[in-house]
Amino acid sequence: MSVSRNPLIQFYNTLLKVNDFQDYGPNGLQIEGTHEIKKIAFAVSATVESISQAVDFQADALVVHHGLFWSFHGAQPLTGPFAKRIFPLVNNQINLLGYHLPLDAHLTMGNAAEIGKHLHLQNIEPFGNYKGCPTGIQGQLSSQLTAQQLADRLALLLNHPVILASANKSSFIHSIGIITGGANSDWKLASEQGLDGYITGEISEHDWHESQESGIHMFAGGHHATEQFGIQALLKKTQAEFDVECVFFNSQNPA
Repeated sequence: MSVSRNPLIQFYNTLLKVNDFQDYGPNGLQIEGTHEIKKIAFAVSATVESISQAVDFQADALVVHHGLFWSFHGAQPLTGPFAKRIFPLVNNQINLLGYHLPLDAHLTMGNAAEIGKHLHLQNIEPFGNYKGCPTGIQGQLSSQLTAQQLADRLALLLNHPVILASANKSSFIHSIGIITGGANSDWKLASEQGLDGYITGEISEHDWHESQESGIHMFAGGHHATEQFGIQALLKKTQAEFDVECVFFNSQNPA
């Protein structure tokens, strides 16, 4: 069985409310391939590795969280490493679809929401503000954990080392804000809103100091590691909606 490209794109665009976001790059179809789609590959990022895996899988579409076109990169010539990503997709007529902030922010299947489910957060609300739109969630733990216990639990979930910036790792945590990936500066928003902890992917040298000095416990679990969940939730949603073959290709990206 198969699904046509346009109904698939419309399904994703409606589900993820892409028109609500002013993103760093286009959400939706980024490279046009074959019209009929029988096999869909999913990955966190469109890289030479994931694209090669999609080609070997004979995918008709590759759906990712991190696409290929970003406003901060500007116009790029089709040469070098960038060409090695583009041409296999074009030559094999593989559609490339990317969903960035909409897949971060979704309240039930976004990256932050999926982490929240694993942590059994309650009273979930939108969190964050990028050009008027939330990009994560906030909530309360069903049972209090110390900062160190939460860091240990996250490390098991993410299969990735977690950097904990905490003035007192034995302090108990109840309320948490989560924005995955590179939202390291948003610990300030968590602090302003009186949350106990903040979970993200990355942390800088000054964030490590300043978050502690502001009295918040900051957890950095890796950009890739914290953003592997939303795309897998989208895969499951796709399988439930369409009769197509789906596969997720993970990466060993340690960052």
